[in-house]
Amino acid sequence: MADDLAIDVRGMTKRFGDRTVVNDIALQVRTGEIYGFLGPNGSGKTTFIRMLCGLLRADAGSGTCLGFDVINDSEDIKRNVGYMTQRFSFWEDLSISENLDFVARMYGVKNRVEAVRQSIERLGLAGRQKQLAGELSGGWKQRLALAACLIHQPKLLLLDEPTAGVDPKARRDFWEQIHTLAAEGLTFLITTHYMDEAERCHRLAYISYGNLLTHGTVDDVINHVHLTTWSVTGPDLIQLAEQLRKQPGVQLAVAFGNMLHVSGDDAAALEKAIAPFRKAPHEWQRIRSGLEDAFIHLMEHSKDNFSA
Repeated sequence: MADDLAIDVRGMTKRFGDRTVVNDIALQVRTGEIYGFLGPNGSGKTTFIRMLCGLLRADAGSGTCLGFDVINDSEDIKRNVGYMTQRFSFWEDLSISENLDFVARMYGVKNRVEAVRQSIERLGLAGRQKQLAGELSGGWKQRLALAACLIHQPKLLLLDEPTAGVDPKARRDFWEQIHTLAAEGLTFLITTHYMDEAERCHRLAYISYGNLLTHGTVDDVINHVHLTTWSVTGPDLIQLAEQLRKQPGVQLAVAFGNMLHVSGDDAAALEKAIAPFRKAPHEWQRIRSGLEDAFIHLMEHSKDNFSA
C-alpha cells in the first residue's frame, strides 16, 4: 500500500549539460526499512539522494517522499529528513554539544537544551559533550553526525557512505544503532561500498552510471545476474587468473583472499572453459555466488555515461 511507503518515486532524471547522471529511476522504500543504495563512484547515487531530500531539483520524474510531492514540496521534505553527507561537515572548533545546539537552532527545535541532552545520551556521547569536534576520531565524528541528523526527529535518514574511513568496530556499532532506530519506525536509505553492510540491509538497489540495474533482497540481486561461481585454491593464482580471463565463458576471475572466484553467466560455457585447468595443484569447488560477485559482474557490464 502507498501509505506504507516512505519513498515512492518514478522517472527520476537529472542532467548536467548533455550528460544524464540519473536516468529514469523508480524506487520504493517502505516505512521502517533499511534500504541499501549501491553502485560505483560516479554512478549518480549522491545526485539521486539530493533530489529526494530537496537539495537538487529533478529535471523529470514524480512521486512522493514522506507523503510530500518530491518536485514541489522540497521545503516540507527537508524539515522531515536527516541527511548525513560523505564528509564530516560540522564545526571542528565547536564542542559536540555546541554543534548539536547549532543544528537544533537551524531546525527551530523546541526546548533545545533538552533535545541536545537526549541526543547526546541516545548516541552514547555522554562524557564527551565538551570535546571539540576537531579532536574526535572517525568513529566519534560519525556518532556526532548521526546525532545531528536525528535532533529534529526526522522520519527518514539519507546516509551517504556514512562509515567511510572508520574502523570495523565503529562500523559495527553504527549498524547496531541503525537497526535499533529502524525497529522504532525510522526509515533509512544508505549508500555504501561495503558488501557486509549491504547484506545488513532489508533490500538493495544497484545503480550504475545513472541506471538502475537491479533491486530487491540480497538473494534477489544475486539471482538476477544468473552467475555460476567456482572457488579455486592453490599456488600462482594471479597467473592462473590471467589465463582464465582469456577463456570464452569466463567473465570474472577475481582474487578473494587466498582463493580465486571464477564466474560466468553461462554455466555450460564456464564449465567447458575451466575444464583444462581443473587439475593439480589447484583445487576447484563450485560455490554459491555472493553479493560481491554479483556487483563486480554488474560493474563489468555497465557503460560509463562519461566515457567518450
